[in-house]
Amino acid sequence: MSSSAPYRADAALTQHSVDLCQALLRIDTTNPPGNEREAADLCATELRAGGLEPVILESAPGRANVVARLRATRDVGKPPLLLTAHLDVVGVDPEHWEHPPFAGVIADGCLWGRGAIDMKNMAAMSVAVIKRLAQDRVPLDRDVIFAGVADEEAGCRHGSFWLADNHADLVRSEFALGEGGGFNMHLGNKNFFVVQVAEKGVCWVKARVRGEPGHGSLPRPDSAVHKLAAGIERLRRRGLSQRVTPVMRDFVMALAEGQPAAVKALLPRLLEPGIAPHWLKLLPDQSVARALGAMLGNTASPTVLRAGSKTNVIPSLAEVDIDGRVLPGTTTDEFLAELQAVLGPEFELEVTNAWNPMVTSPRESSFLECIHEVMAVREPDAPLVPYLMPGFTDATAFTSIGARWYGFAPVKLPKGMKFADMFHGHNERIPVDGLRWGTETLTDLLVRFAGVR
Repeated sequence: MSSSAPYRADAALTQHSVDLCQALLRIDTTNPPGNEREAADLCATELRAGGLEPVILESAPGRANVVARLRATRDVGKPPLLLTAHLDVVGVDPEHWEHPPFAGVIADGCLWGRGAIDMKNMAAMSVAVIKRLAQDRVPLDRDVIFAGVADEEAGCRHGSFWLADNHADLVRSEFALGEGGGFNMHLGNKNFFVVQVAEKGVCWVKARVRGEPGHGSLPRPDSAVHKLAAGIERLRRRGLSQRVTPVMRDFVMALAEGQPAAVKALLPRLLEPGIAPHWLKLLPDQSVARALGAMLGNTASPTVLRAGSKTNVIPSLAEVDIDGRVLPGTTTDEFLAELQAVLGPEFELEVTNAWNPMVTSPRESSFLECIHEVMAVREPDAPLVPYLMPGFTDATAFTSIGARWYGFAPVKLPKGMKFADMFHGHNERIPVDGLRWGTETLTDLLVRFAGVR
């Protein structure tokens, strides 16, 4: 690792990143069905123009992944660094958007579109920076790999998991850099940036309950639908139990530093199971409260309901799809037992998709130290704090083949714009200046970490 970063992103590079992000946003990769091929081709074309040799790998027709390797200029035995971004996006309700979600409009200082934050911004920055480093022949002493992957939004089966299972040698690395952090958040009078070092696992469940069928004109209080509604209401009222992980403890204590005395005293109360639910209800910003609550325990969100097919027939079966997220240190069986206890013994639980939480990345490593060094220069007044990602990313797949994952897709948001409101929400957008800042930060990080001493 070099002691300084002499190579800097210039205006042309940051503009290229903005232009490339805009072009990617104009490609509809809503998953399902995904159709990431056009986005993968665009990334490959850019990388090829920089002298690299990208490969397109389809796990199914149209489900494309793109991988390229910028090779070190000297071989000193250091393993690669992987930059990764998923090319698919979640669906939209266009009628709720101020600007069309796939038009890549620049307005009010922001680039608007589905994927602007989650996470075509990281794909654009990575491709633009790697291409420039290749063109300018920046001396490197380790390979830098880019993987633009499919299917993250629907479980990673056609993307990172498929690459790990079928093309591990192309993406195997010592460290992997992806989503889950790199954004800033404001609390009180402090601005913080987060770096993801842990994330929850997944347990998606189909919960079924049965009852006697009958004619709709003769109501049955014990019908399958009523039982389903009662179980969902119990889940809403009770939720699942709180458990504080070491990462969450460090996160809360880091947030408390530098706060006014009252806030500094109150924040650690989040770590007390009997206090936290009441404390969170008092927060004026409930989007922050939801995010903090999700980091403090396993969660189970009802998402899809099914019952019956005719208005005048009481169905004998009702079911709900539940999106379960599991804290590090908790097994799938433990999660299912807790969910069963809340829903009730009449419910049948079928796991439809599950994987364990990612292995928590070490709090001390050469790469994390490098991220801290870069941020100490670029944002000296904004502490970098460890973060537990409530959702899932491609981290589990890449850590399964040996990488240590850090979520750090750098973006700087103005006060009042919350990262949690941007991803998967209406009017997803990224500040153009924040994207430029991210491109500069990523360039500094790559040169400092992979550049020749």
